[in-house]
Amino acid sequence: MTALQEPQARAPVDTGAPRHSGRRQRHRWVLWTALSAAAVVFVYPFAWLVSASLKPRPEVFDNVLVPRHWAPENYATIWSAAPVFTWMVNSVVVALAAAAAVTVSSAIVAFGFAYFRFPGRNLLFASVIGTMMLPGAVTMIPTYLIWNELGLAATQVPLWASNLFGSAFYIFLIRQFFLGVPRELFEAARVDGAGYWRLFWRIAVPLCKPALIVAFVFELRASWSDLLKPLIYLRDPALFTMPRGMKSILDQFGQAGEAQWEVVLAGAVLTTVPMIIAFFLCQRYFVEGVATQGRKG
Repeated sequence: MTALQEPQARAPVDTGAPRHSGRRQRHRWVLWTALSAAAVVFVYPFAWLVSASLKPRPEVFDNVLVPRHWAPENYATIWSAAPVFTWMVNSVVVALAAAAAVTVSSAIVAFGFAYFRFPGRNLLFASVIGTMMLPGAVTMIPTYLIWNELGLAATQVPLWASNLFGSAFYIFLIRQFFLGVPRELFEAARVDGAGYWRLFWRIAVPLCKPALIVAFVFELRASWSDLLKPLIYLRDPALFTMPRGMKSILDQFGQAGEAQWEVVLAGAVLTTVPMIIAFFLCQRYFVEGVATQGRKG
C-alpha cells in the first residue's frame, strides 16, 4: 500500500481588498472635498448678505464675515420705514395661490395626456410643449390688455390667476410621472365603476405626490421672487409683494448720494429667508422625485 500523500498547502490568494479599499477611500475624500468646495461657493454669498445686513454703513463692503461692530438696528429701520409685514403677507398669499393654481391645473391636463388615447394626442401635446419656446415679452402686452379689459389690471389677481390655465413645463413634468403608473390600476378601478375624476384624485394624485410637490415648490419660489408682474400691475403700496417692495426700498435707500445699503441688504435677507426655509422643509420630495425618475429610466 502506498502512503497517503499529505495535501500541499495552497499559497494565499491576493484578493487586492486593501488596495481597492484604499482607492475607494481616496475617491471618497476627493468627492467630499469637491462637495465641500461647491457648498462654500454657494453658501458664501448668503453668508456675506447676512453679515453685511448686520454691519454699520462704513463697514458694509469690507468683506469680513464676522462684523467688528454689530448693527441689528438695520432690521428695525427697514421694519419701521416700510410695511414689510404687509408685503410679506401679500407675497405668501400670492405665492400660495399661484402655486396651488398651476399645480392643480397642470396635473389635470397632464392626466388627460397620460391616460386618454385619442387621435392627434401627440400633436396636441407637442403644441403645448412648443409654447415653452415663446418669450414672455411676446405675451406680456396682450395679457395686460386682457386683464385691463376685465378691470383687474391694478389688483393682485393677474399675479396668480394666469396659472389657472396650467404651465407647459409642469404639464410635461407631471405627465412623465403619470405615465409611470401601471395602467392596470386605472382599468381595475374602471371595472369597479370609478369615474375619470376618481381615477385622477384617488389613484394618480397619491402615486405622483412627489411630482406635484416639486411643481408646487418650484412655482412657489418663482412667484415669491417675481418682480416683473408686480411692477406691471401693482400701483398701491398696500398691495406690493416683497420683490416689489424691495424695489421701492432700493429707490428710497439706495439711490441717493448717501446710499444706506445696510438697510437694503436687511430687506434682501427678509426676502430670501422664507424660501430657504421652504426648500429645507420640502427637500426630501425633490430627492424622492429624482429617485423615482431614475428608477423609471
